[in-house]
Amino acid sequence: MAQDVLVVGELAGGAITSTTAELLNAAKSLAEGGAVAVTLLGSGASGAAAGAFAAGAGKAFTSDDAAYDDVRADQWAAAVDNAIGQQNPGVVLFAQSPVGRDVAPRIAFRRNTAAAMDCVSVAMDGGAFKATRPCYGGNAQAVYSFTTAPAVATVRAKSFDAAEPAAGASGETVDLGAAPASNIEIVGMEAAVSAGLKMEEAPIVIAGGRGLGDADSFREIEALADAFGADKATTGASRAAVDLGWYPPAKQVGLTGKVVTPDLYVAVAISGASQHMAGCSGSKMIVAINRDKEANIFKSAKYGIVGDWKAVVPALIEAVKAAK
Repeated sequence: MAQDVLVVGELAGGAITSTTAELLNAAKSLAEGGAVAVTLLGSGASGAAAGAFAAGAGKAFTSDDAAYDDVRADQWAAAVDNAIGQQNPGVVLFAQSPVGRDVAPRIAFRRNTAAAMDCVSVAMDGGAFKATRPCYGGNAQAVYSFTTAPAVATVRAKSFDAAEPAAGASGETVDLGAAPASNIEIVGMEAAVSAGLKMEEAPIVIAGGRGLGDADSFREIEALADAFGADKATTGASRAAVDLGWYPPAKQVGLTGKVVTPDLYVAVAISGASQHMAGCSGSKMIVAINRDKEANIFKSAKYGIVGDWKAVVPALIEAVKAAK
């Protein structure tokens, strides 16, 4: 059954983010012939609409007001609610990002509906919208349906592929006007220092755990990521390794860290506690390296290597380099 879908887009460097492109591709299948629209807020939003049209949107609700650049959830919620009022979508999709985590519940409250957070899949089933998200620390998957509209969901990055950009695509642009006054005051911001690709967007994540033994051992984790290529892979760590001060908190994967959904997740010397698996269970393929054959990580891994990482990782690095 055809229905309109609204994607709440985000911008980076004057263009739509890769996650926004992924959501627009997902929206096309959810719409089942209905219209796909996107909201773009902040400096350069109207210029970024062309990229959204190429990714699958037919209409863009935009505001170039720089007040949206520093995300204040009440301002964003008002703008998105305005777009919903004009589009009347059956489904509203957000990225599972700081924006999505803050704004999606506000939209659900404003519209007297529900929000499914941190989804790894959204689909239409017999004309009904279904959202799938991890539960029980990532050890199971729960499927949710909605009895109210619009259905609101936040979706993890890389849960869908982005479509090839359509050359010459165009659409309608609707100006949302200036940002309303905000009740939120931002008193300071501190950027997390992290080199390379964002973990949430990287196709490959190489993560190390407490079993590495010390902070210096993370150099081997970084060397394996470098072997794949700086444009393809990045590194991560378990909470235990971060708590020991071996790796930056911005690189923590898990329930209290980042949630990643790469094509390949290599877990080195990580036991696989449920809190960690909650952060990587959406990976398309997990490869585990651990000398304990009873480690929980092997239950979730497609491929497992039982052995000392000090012997296995250098061999993998050479194999990856030779395969290029």
